[in-house]
Amino acid sequence: MSTTSSAGAGSAAPVRRTGFDPTGHPAAGAHPTLDAIDRQLLHELERDGRISNKDLAAAVGIAPSTCHARVRALLDSGVLRGFHAVIDPEAVGRGLQAIIAVRLQAAARARLAEFAHRIASRPEVRDVYMLGGSEDVLVHVAVRDAPALRAFVVEHLSTRPEVAHTQTSIVFEHLHAPTTASG
Repeated sequence: MSTTSSAGAGSAAPVRRTGFDPTGHPAAGAHPTLDAIDRQLLHELERDGRISNKDLAAAVGIAPSTCHARVRALLDSGVLRGFHAVIDPEAVGRGLQAIIAVRLQAAARARLAEFAHRIASRPEVRDVYMLGGSEDVLVHVAVRDAPALRAFVVEHLSTRPEVAHTQTSIVFEHLHAPTTASG
């Protein structure tokens, strides 16, 4: 365990952080132990990934240089996976969203990851979740309309030999609740 000095605004003591090697880089396969400041940074970034470093530092109460170093460490360790744009599917002609539960044939379950990755590469697919329980995969899609949804289900899911069952649920509204870091 290494000690990384991350003192900021009124804090003179270094913060003990685990999961880093002696050079201050994240240890292989380990995430650092997050302190209150890390959690505040993640919360603010989850709310607004475009916030400037200066404004992020002010919101958390640390120096901009400390803020930059901490965000870099969170990225390097894999705790913060990156930043992305959230696009309104309707604005790009994909106004119908659905969640499709997929159960694979028992003999095909050994190839679950391969199946999920193949489906995830489709342009209609927004997210794929591999599950435990009665269903093997949930697929979140955004398509133009009902015929496009039907075509996706038939062509890429229900007629596949490895698929035993699908169940499609239409998404009426999607609300994003960015609370991962604050919990």
